[in-house]
Amino acid sequence: MKILITGGSGFIGTVLVRQLLAEGHDVIIYDKVRSPAYPELTIVNDVRNAAGLVDACRGVDAVIHLAAEHADDVQPVSLYYDVNVGGAENLARACDDAQVPHIIFTSTVAVYGLNAGIARETNAVAPFNDYGHSKWQAEQIFAEWQSADTARRLTTIRPSVVFGEGNRGNVYNLIRAIDGGRFMMVGRGTSRKSMAYVENVASFIASRLATGSGNEIFNYADTPDLTTAQLVEVVQRELGLPPSTMRIPLPLGLGAGYLLDTVAAITGRRFPISAIRIRKFNSDTQISADRAVQTGFQPRFSIADGLQRMVQHDFT
Repeated sequence: MKILITGGSGFIGTVLVRQLLAEGHDVIIYDKVRSPAYPELTIVNDVRNAAGLVDACRGVDAVIHLAAEHADDVQPVSLYYDVNVGGAENLARACDDAQVPHIIFTSTVAVYGLNAGIARETNAVAPFNDYGHSKWQAEQIFAEWQSADTARRLTTIRPSVVFGEGNRGNVYNLIRAIDGGRFMMVGRGTSRKSMAYVENVASFIASRLATGSGNEIFNYADTPDLTTAQLVEVVQRELGLPPSTMRIPLPLGLGAGYLLDTVAAITGRRFPISAIRIRKFNSDTQISADRAVQTGFQPRFSIADGLQRMVQHDFT
């Protein structure tokens, strides 16, 4: 199968490309940066370039759309919409023009909002930030593309927080703070987090290439969910550190976050702590991945396995 992966030079994309090549697929990466791991497979371009996408989609059996602006502090905020929404519009038109029959789109659990209970695919959508809003708009664009021709297939995957070796996201920042002795628990540590190890996420995406029909939506998370305190304990154990007992009350932590946000806005500096990150850390972000389980997919790694592999790779 010939597969185009937008954003294939990134964290999930690099793992996914490796897995697909091992399965014998023909892979093309479309990314604004050349893949360090697979430079020979990369078309260097931007999803905002409509003409470039049309050319890249010709002769392709499926597109896996990973490209996105996803960091918590993207500036200007309009980039979320230029890339995530505008890129989806461009890709849908390109797939229409090139007659690509299948799009797999990685959306996000951020479409459900914070403290939404154990979110299922049938839950109401209530994004709380621009990232979530832009991803939800992209979902609707792809749904319109699929509905225009019932022979088309659309698979939307909403992963929870994805972590793993080489990632420099929130889980990495947490481990680095713990490893450096700079971590203090904000709040009670009872919030539960659905998480997903990158190797499992890539395998699930790959598993949907040859299956499914119509418009399918899947949450993806590895189980069981951990509380923030349990997550910290696993990391401390893997690092050989004693459990920490210091806790900062949530209102005090949020106050510090808002102060740093103000300083960042004035000076242009970026800080590892922000009000939105503290809110997210102290919010339940749980999803049900029952629908993914019902496909028969079985992940190779547990959350503890993934954390252990990440700590060993990035911190030892």
